Amino acid sequence: MAKDAKPAEEGAEAPPKKSKKLLIIILAVVLLVVLGGGAAFMLLKPGDHAEDDEENAEETAKPAKKKDKKKDKEAHPVFINLDAFTVNLVPETGDQYLQVALSLEVEDATAEPDIKTKMPKIRNNLTLLLSSKKASELLPKAGKEQLAEALKDEINSVIEPPVKNKKGVAEAPDGPVKAVLFTSFIIQ
Repeated sequence: MAKDAKPAEEGAEAPPKKSKKLLIIILAVVLLVVLGGGAAFMLLKPGDHAEDDEENAEETAKPAKKKDKKKDKEAHPVFINLDAFTVNLVPETGDQYLQVALSLEVEDATAEPDIKTKMPKIRNNLTLLLSSKKASELLPKAGKEQLAEALKDEINSVIEPPVKNKKGVAEAPDGPVKAVLFTSFIIQ
């Protein structure tokens, strides 16, 4: 029976050795995950990494305030999307059509209500302007840029009509529309 007792004792000792190894491995993995997570948090968190150095903190804080002031002066542009226009172009080699979608870049959001109230007249004038063009005029980049400038002038003249100067020449004041941008431009 002494022989039988030894194998039982060895069998009892073997499982705790395996569980100790498993426990050590689990603790090592948990420790690595915690340390890695802490390191990632410290590296990725926004803010000053040198908390002990007050001079560095002050130097980095001052330029940030200056940038915020510049952002306030330079307001974000405001864009107004117009419905798409589909017009017949002046025929050159048969029927040709222009389908164009526009966005207006305006100075500030206060111009939007004024533009919306005058939209029927704006759409009418833009339709007349677009339908007076030939496809060959609009295909090159320069033609599209000239068209955008003409559209901008037309919209601004509807919003703020031109005034005659002392010589009797009509001068168009600068309107709220800074640019006309094409979001879609198709000629068929």
